[in-house]
Order: sequence, then structure tokens, then C-alpha cells
Amino acid sequence: MCLLWRSYGLFALLTLMGVLAQYEWQPKDAFDEIKVRFDKVNGDNCPILPPRDLTLPEESVSHLPDIKDVNINPVFPNRTALLHLHNMALSRAFFWSYILQSRFIRPAINDTYDPGMMYYFLSTVADVSTNRHINASAIYFAPNSSFSSSYRGFFNKTFPRFAPRTYREDDFNDPIHLQKISTLNTFYVRDLGAFPTDSALHDYTIKNYHINEWYNLWLPDNVDKRHDTKTTYQVEIRYANNTNETFTFHGPPGADENPGPVKFTKPYFDCRRSNKWLVAAVTPIADIYPRHTQFRHIEYPTYTAVSVLEMDFERIDINQCPKGEGNKGPNVFADTARCKKETTECEPIDGWGFRRGGYQCRCKPGFRLPGVVRRPYLGEILERASDEQYYNGFDCMKIGWVQKVPIRWFRAPTFLREQYLNQYYEYKNFTTGPSALHSHKLNINEALKFILGVNARSCKNYHPQDLMLTGEFAYEAQRQFENEAKMAIRLANFISAFLQISDPNEVYSGKRVADKPLTEDQMMGETLALVLGNTRIWSAATYWDRRKFPNRTLFAPYAYKRELNTRKFNMEDLARFNKTGEEYIDRPFFRMLKQRWATNFDSLEKYYLKIRLRHNETGEYAQRYEHFPNFYHAATMDHGYWTTPEFDCKGYVKKWLITYAVPFFGWDSLKAKLEFKGVVAVSMNMLQLDINQCPDDYYEPNAFKNTHKCDEKTSYCVPILGRGYETGGYKCECLQGFEYPYEDLITYYDGQLVEAEFENIVKDKESRYETFKCRLAGAAALQVQFTMLAFVTLFGWILLRRNQC
Repeated sequence: MCLLWRSYGLFALLTLMGVLAQYEWQPKDAFDEIKVRFDKVNGDNCPILPPRDLTLPEESVSHLPDIKDVNINPVFPNRTALLHLHNMALSRAFFWSYILQSRFIRPAINDTYDPGMMYYFLSTVADVSTNRHINASAIYFAPNSSFSSSYRGFFNKTFPRFAPRTYREDDFNDPIHLQKISTLNTFYVRDLGAFPTDSALHDYTIKNYHINEWYNLWLPDNVDKRHDTKTTYQVEIRYANNTNETFTFHGPPGADENPGPVKFTKPYFDCRRSNKWLVAAVTPIADIYPRHTQFRHIEYPTYTAVSVLEMDFERIDINQCPKGEGNKGPNVFADTARCKKETTECEPIDGWGFRRGGYQCRCKPGFRLPGVVRRPYLGEILERASDEQYYNGFDCMKIGWVQKVPIRWFRAPTFLREQYLNQYYEYKNFTTGPSALHSHKLNINEALKFILGVNARSCKNYHPQDLMLTGEFAYEAQRQFENEAKMAIRLANFISAFLQISDPNEVYSGKRVADKPLTEDQMMGETLALVLGNTRIWSAATYWDRRKFPNRTLFAPYAYKRELNTRKFNMEDLARFNKTGEEYIDRPFFRMLKQRWATNFDSLEKYYLKIRLRHNETGEYAQRYEHFPNFYHAATMDHGYWTTPEFDCKGYVKKWLITYAVPFFGWDSLKAKLEFKGVVAVSMNMLQLDINQCPDDYYEPNAFKNTHKCDEKTSYCVPILGRGYETGGYKCECLQGFEYPYEDLITYYDGQLVEAEFENIVKDKESRYETFKCRLAGAAALQVQFTMLAFVTLFGWILLRRNQC
């Protein structure tokens, strides 16, 4: 019996040693150091840790979006969430800068035109509710810089501190949700400027307040009594009564300035609040200060606040590949991938967040995958492999016979050219112009020639029906324009929240008053901020239904731009078009959404709010809002409507536009049920899409599907991002069991080169298209195996002797 227990103990010890030694081949690297610091901090110990433990190195987040580079180079899929964070912070800074200075448009009165506190609170709520990647949103005002209309007799007075902030709360154990399921739809809203005057620890302007880097990035702002320190933006406004006005306001720095308008913080632990590791995008908000002096020459443009939007650090993909052209740094995680550098090279993949394995190991030029391996080695598999698996696998085989890239081109023989033209018969018999879009098999060159040839002058030569494309020509617009659609949803959610929660007739105790109804300036500013904050949005509009906007029968602010990178914008109130057939309420997407949301609102998303606002004008302490908790219903991405591409020859933006429209809702006159109030719409240029020429399932609505020119017997098509609305946005990778035969810096055939060489065959010019094929990987090299040769020789000699006998 004792021997049996000893055997069990020895077996357990050997098993434990094997488990502990499984990953000893992996040396400790920068990821392990950051992971230790990441796991060290939690909500219980963060108040007693030193400030240096509550931040991570700035290099922990690499490939930050640069507004100077957005419209030049493609944005990687693993940075689209960061780009949306960047655009949202920029959009909110533009809006607050516009609305704080819009008092110069209106006549001078003994009151303030500034929004009330509830407008600020619900604005930050909408920033977070419409995007699961954004964890928090806030506006931090400098001391004594915030004016408000929320208190009686508060004209030309300021709050000592004012900082409305919203963050997503974990509602797993919230009594509101009896299902005990985390919905991610509960938000905690608080005015961080509400604290006792003798409590300096709660002052967000001091340096050590919750690792206060976001405030100090832009504030305090010392303008030194100069009027030319802030960038100006110009808006030409045309009202419903056909009067015009040009309004120039100061805003955040321009995209061409250094530094740009948005700064990112180091990852920091949001102690005592959301208790998460966050990364923030910070943009300054400009205003003319001081106010109401009656001497304009002593009122200077200055930064009075910052707009801060934050997202979880865990959701940001890291790049473990070595530094190179696509990974120049700074990047603390560089060169932590496990790819075998002798035969493979690292390529990042998206969707992994802050964890190992977000890459794949591709074969280097001159090497190929073994015949039993179909795709590159996944980083996750390498990270989990034992030492035996790692050292005996995950290699590529050397290609022994490598050819030089051909430099002499020849015209294809007649039979070969006819063979290709019979295979791609759409290039032999084809139509031109609008008819090319409706052929049985699409000739992509002729189709794109027509689409790219339509402009503001030539559009008049076509029938309006020819300028309306089917939805298959905007394939994947919902994914590639997702960030732009989310900005429209954000505005629709804010309007829904304000109409359902803020009651202008409500009476509070003390001197606090309810927020006034939405104003024209506020809606114009919100609509304009969509175009200012996102360069891919060419126009935006807020269409109010008939008699739904206060004191207006129709109201539809429409903002647009005529150039990609500009500081001059236009604003129109489309209510001025009041003839039959010209009214915006007759537009197809407006009528469709109004009919869809005429009676049933059960599928709308429900959001819960826990609001704590200031006790009085000076702050003192935060108290619960009279309606605690509160809620509102709003639309999500699925409730919106995508239009088909259209070239509006009579419109303000003469481009191939795709419009996304989303509805907003409020209470009816009796506050008994919800009703449709209007639509928010944004329009994007279809030509900024990446087309996909690779094969796909038969039910995928892609007009350009399977129009690639890869040799399907030896290679397969893989889309490449960033090529735009042109041919060649793919690469031809070798199939399993085939190899790339040329001495080259890449291991595939580039789609643009393939398309160009195929075009030469069609035009009967010199071409090397026939060489764009992968070679059968029959052997790594041509070698003589003497044992096998001796055996074959001996066997042949025996057969010969037998025949002679």
C-alpha cells in the first residue's frame, strides 16, 4: 500500500514538473513586464499605490491615429476603434466650441445662450451608449470658465468647477435587472465639479487627481492677450427665410498644425471610478473669454475646457511583430512574437486585444509552407505550444530552385489570347457607359470607367436613373463606414435622451431651473460637428418631422463641405424648400423610417442612467437627480437604413454618396407613449470604399465578386485594404502544395500588376500575365539520393538478367 502511494506521489510530481516546464522555452519579455504591472492594480489597492504604478508606458499603445495620415494611408482594422475615439473627441470639441461662441450670432440679452446641465450630462451619455468600445466621456472645464442657464439669476456667473462625466457601469448585480445579466446599457453620470470647497483631493485641476494627465495636456491655457492663437473655422449659414450669415468661430488646432487637434494619454488606471485601465483621447474646447465686458478687444480666444473620451486598454490590439516599415514604433511590444525568424516573418492580425497571439507567421521569400500545412501559422498556436512542438514544427521549407523575375515581355500567341478571351468573355463582347453596369457578366474595367467618369459637369448628360446604382456596388459599406454611422447614431441617441428625460416645464426646489427646449443653434452645431469631426462624412443632416421641433413647422439643418481638407463649411436649413415634391419629408429614407416606426417601438434599446448633479451653484456635493434611476429608448445600428449609391447632380455634394439614416424618438404630447420625431442622416463618398474582387458565396450582394484574374488552379485571391474603388485590390497567394517561384521581396502576385498585365493581353500588347502562376512544390531541390539510385540500378539489372534467361 505504501509503495502504491509513493507511486502516486512520484507520478504527481513528474506531472507537475512537466506542466511547469512546458513553457520554459519562452523567455520573459516586455509583454510579461506590462502584464505584471497591469494585474498588480485593482479597485481595492489603487488608492494606496504610488502614481507611477497607476500608469503604463506611453509606448504600450502603438500606431495611434494621426489626422494628417488618415486620408493618405489606409487605417488598419485593429485601429478603427481608436480612430472612432479620435473622431468622437474631435467632433465634441468642435460642437462645444461652436455652441459656446454662437452667442455672437444672437442679439445680446441679460441671459445666457449656453446649454443647461442636463444637455451636458446627456451629451456625454450618448457618446458612450452608441459605442461598446468607448467606456467613458467627460468635459472638464477650467476653473471659473463654465457658464450655465440652469440657475436663476446666474447671468455672467460661472461654476467654480464643472466636469460632467459618464462611464459604463457593470450592472450585473444591479437591482434594475432581475435577470442578473450584464447589459452594458447602464451609465453612471456625475458632475465631478461638485465637491466641498475645502476638499482639495476632489479637485480635478490638481496634478495628482486620478493621474490627471488628460487635463494638463491642454489646460491651463495662457493666451498672453493675443487674438491669433486659436484656429478659426468658417460656416456659411442659410436660414429658412433665405437670409444668409457667415459665422467664424475658434476651435481646436487644425489637422495641418503641429501638434494636431487630438492628443492621446498614457494608459492609466481609473481609480475609484470605473476601476479599469483606460486610454483617453483629449481635444481642447475654445471660447471667447472673459465674457460680456462690452469691450471686444480685451476678450481673447482661449481654451476653457477639454473633451475627453476613453476606451478600455484591454480592447486595443498590440503589435508583437519586429520593427519595420509597418511597425516603426514606438512600440513596447515590438519583437515579442514567437515566429522563427530564420524561415518565417510576422504579420499582425486584428481582434485580439491585450493578449498574446495576435499575429501569424508567414513564410519568408524563398521559403514555402510544408505540403501538409494550408495557411500561415497562427500566433495563438505558437504561444500555446510546448518546447518539443515549437522546435520540431512551425518552420517553412527552403525553395531550392528560385527563378529570376522575367524582364523581357512578349505578346501572347493568338491561340493563348483567344483562350483567355473565351474564359473572360466579358472582355470580348462588352458595352460601355451606363449599360456596362447591367451586363450579364460584369466587365469591371468598363463599369469603373463609367462610375469614375461621372462628375459635376458630365452628370447632366445622363438620365437620373443611370445615376442610381444598386446596393451591390456598395458592398461592405456597412462595415467600412461603420464609424461614420455610429456618429449619426450618437446624435440620434442624444436627441432621443433629451426629449424623453429633460422636461422644460419641470419645477425644482431652490434656484435650479429645468433645461430649455432644444434650440436651432444647438441642432445646427450638432449637425455641423458631424462633418467637422470625421473627414469621411461629406454631409450630415437632422430632419425633424412636421411640428416636432419647438416653434417650427419644419426644421432640417444640413451641413456639408465641398473639399476634403478645408476649414470652410456650409449650412442650409432645408425647410426653406417648401414646394410640393421638394420637402425633405418626402425623401424615400425619411418616409420609410417614419412608416416603420409609426406604432411599434418594442425593439428599441433601453438605456438606464444614474445621474448625480451638484447641490447648488458652488457645487458643495453631488446629489441624486430627482428621477433616479432614469431611462430612455433609442435606436441602434440595426434600426437605421442604408441607401443605395446615388450621384445627386442637383445636390450640394456632387459625388457618389451613400447615406445612412437613423431615427430619433420622444414622448407624445400626453407623455403616454413614444413617437417618431425625425431622422439623422450622414452621407459618405462611395469611392472611398475598398472593392472586393475575390470569390464569395452566391448570396453575397457584391457586384465585383469573382472578377479577379488569379490563376485559380495554383493560387487563391486575398483582398488587400486601402486600394480604394479601383481594380487590383487583392493578391494571389499560392495554394497548398504550390510555391512562389521567383526571387522577390514578396511571396504573392500583386493584384494591380495582375490586372495591368491582363489588360495588355486584351489589347494584344506585350505581357507577362502567363508567368503569374505558382509552381508545383514537388521537391525542395534537385538532389541525387545514392541509396535510391543504387536500389533502382540493382532492381533494373535483375530484371534485365531475368529477361535474358
